[in-house]
Amino acid sequence: MPGPLSSPVCLTVIWFLSWSLRSSCAQIQTDEVSGVQYGHLESNVTLACGKSQIGLLPVVWRLNQSSVLMPWHKVTSDGTLVLLHVNQSAQGNYSCYDNGGRLLHSVQLSLGHPPGLLSISCHLPNLMHVRCSWVDSVKTFLPAMYNASLSFLFARGTVQEWSPCLVDISRKHCDVYHPAFWQTIHTLRITETNALGSQTTYARLKLHELLKPDPPESAMVKELEGFPKRLIVSWNFPTSWPQHSAFPLLFQIRYRPVGSIYWSEIYSEESPVVIFDALAGHLHHVQVRARDEVNSESQWSEWSPLLLVRPWEVHSTPEPTEEPEESFFPFDTKPETSTAKSHNSVVEDEGNLGLVILLVLFSVVILTTVLSLIFVVWVRQRRRDHVTKHELTSMVKMKSMPI
Repeated sequence: MPGPLSSPVCLTVIWFLSWSLRSSCAQIQTDEVSGVQYGHLESNVTLACGKSQIGLLPVVWRLNQSSVLMPWHKVTSDGTLVLLHVNQSAQGNYSCYDNGGRLLHSVQLSLGHPPGLLSISCHLPNLMHVRCSWVDSVKTFLPAMYNASLSFLFARGTVQEWSPCLVDISRKHCDVYHPAFWQTIHTLRITETNALGSQTTYARLKLHELLKPDPPESAMVKELEGFPKRLIVSWNFPTSWPQHSAFPLLFQIRYRPVGSIYWSEIYSEESPVVIFDALAGHLHHVQVRARDEVNSESQWSEWSPLLLVRPWEVHSTPEPTEEPEESFFPFDTKPETSTAKSHNSVVEDEGNLGLVILLVLFSVVILTTVLSLIFVVWVRQRRRDHVTKHELTSMVKMKSMPI
């Protein structure tokens, strides 16, 4: 009895599958599929149609499976495709076929520019960490790799030591930990590489001038109860700065009433700080920033976020009134201000009373002096008049005596 595999139907299926596999193997052997070919923008790009008997057969090129190519192309006698002065629209998947429509070769075309010099900027959030970032001067449109390192010169510049700078490609920055901070000048070297070439950029750094702490954190400002002209400001060291006595920070606090263009400033090494001359009853803006206290050539950090606060005020409940209409009249709800005014008025009244008393005493002294002078003059004049009268009487008596 014949087995199931010897039946005509099974033999037909087996023959068909064998023929399909042979056709697929022949197709894989004939077709040539490569990866990505890179080309320069605004230049001529040549694409070859592989190595499959192209010189004997006419070929047809297609872009992204379309039967129509861009107008800026030509096909040579050996089947090579030449693209003229390509731009971004020429990118895509190029395929070449023979007259029977069989795929001979395909390639992905990517266009761009070789790297250019980089614009580099660096800063030190603390003495143990250097972070450098960069911006491309040339937009390459191609994926790139970066290699970065930092070096310093030994005595007399005879030996140069390079330390790796750990690269973050997505954010385009690199980090060096525990740099030789005692050295005056360092050199950063960054090499950018893509499929069309490479470019190395050098930058000279003075780390002591690039030291710039991060802004103080958790900055707060509060009123000081019982003191209408005082504010208390507090903050924390930036988490990126080592909190050690060997690395002190100097803090600058600035404040001003809302609406003023002039800032007042306070410097401190510790938190918190009390402001003694706030403007009573007014909102104030307050900010804090930091700098390395030892290195005077270092940079100030950015300012902390702007804080808004009003000094302490006395809040009292107004006495209830029987007539509700009176509530529509404006009145002063700041007892602190009214208390200050009454106190000032009492002081002014006491000053005026003292002035009046001094004026009265001064007037009494002047009047007494004037009256004393008048009395003295009157007495002297009276004496003179009495003497004159006595002399006249004597003369009359002498004239009346007989000679």
